[in-house]
Amino acid sequence: MDENLESYRKSYEKGILSEETVAENPMQQFRTWFFEVKDNGGVDEVNAMTISTIGTDGFPKGRVVLLKKYDEYGFYFYTNYTSEKGKSLANNNKVSLSFFWPNMERQIIIKGSAEKTSEADSTNYFHSRPKGSQLGASVSHQSSVVESREFLEKNLAELEKKYENQEVPKPKEWGGFLVKPVSIEFWQGRPNRLHDRIRYTLNNDDWVIERLAP
Repeated sequence: MDENLESYRKSYEKGILSEETVAENPMQQFRTWFFEVKDNGGVDEVNAMTISTIGTDGFPKGRVVLLKKYDEYGFYFYTNYTSEKGKSLANNNKVSLSFFWPNMERQIIIKGSAEKTSEADSTNYFHSRPKGSQLGASVSHQSSVVESREFLEKNLAELEKKYENQEVPKPKEWGGFLVKPVSIEFWQGRPNRLHDRIRYTLNNDDWVIERLAP
């Protein structure tokens, strides 16, 4: 079935991005954009990001996860270490993160290396989640084949009863990753496809700022 999408066009006119006005540090620039997008409204989950990994089968794969923290070291998310993405990162820890915020015609692309966070960090975050999310993580062997939806719901009901008045223990295979960036590119849509692209590249301990052609 053919469907022609050539007429799907729009003019990007909601902002500019200049190397004269960006922050010297990309994490500060990320923070500025993050809260501008949040305060502008129109995005349900500002912290939703696509993480792309190279699978053990050699194929790249992207999927949306939620950013749960960022600081001067990088970007944090949490998952099951035995999931497909967890196994991919154990095999090749090079990763790309991307944010797309259409309400302000912006995107950010991050390249970096992922490493596991501490057991204490993972446990603290796990117990900060709603109990239902804790139970869901405990019942799901993420990325494994399951026989049915009913199978998952039955196991969840059993865990709900088991831990009705108890703290849910963090599964040993569940925890966090910190992505330490080596490159962060900020993209601002502009008219006539002359988009602004400013890239920060880590050189030793310094960030080099460059403009890229659109």
